[in-house]
Amino acid sequence: MCTYIVETVDLAASAGKGREGWIPLNRVNVAFDHPVSAPVDHALLIDFVNKDQGTANRIAVELSAESARELVKAIQTALAAAEADGSLEPALAATH
Repeated sequence: MCTYIVETVDLAASAGKGREGWIPLNRVNVAFDHPVSAPVDHALLIDFVNKDQGTANRIAVELSAESARELVKAIQTALAAAEADGSLEPALAATH
């Protein structure tokens, strides 16, 4: 059963490396649905894109729910550590 769960977030100061080199990224689409390649029934699907360049230039990731939760924890831990040691200003932590 398709879930049609999709969230979209605009990104700032982002880039990803694709086939042709570095791609400026300005949007991420996050969905929970059937993956194309991951060996699970449903996965968290993350597509980093440049909305002005179309879907040909994108970075796609498919994660199991467990892996996605671990990734979220790792991101939160890294940001908290950067904020705690002064590498990340609190005002910037609240923005993209």
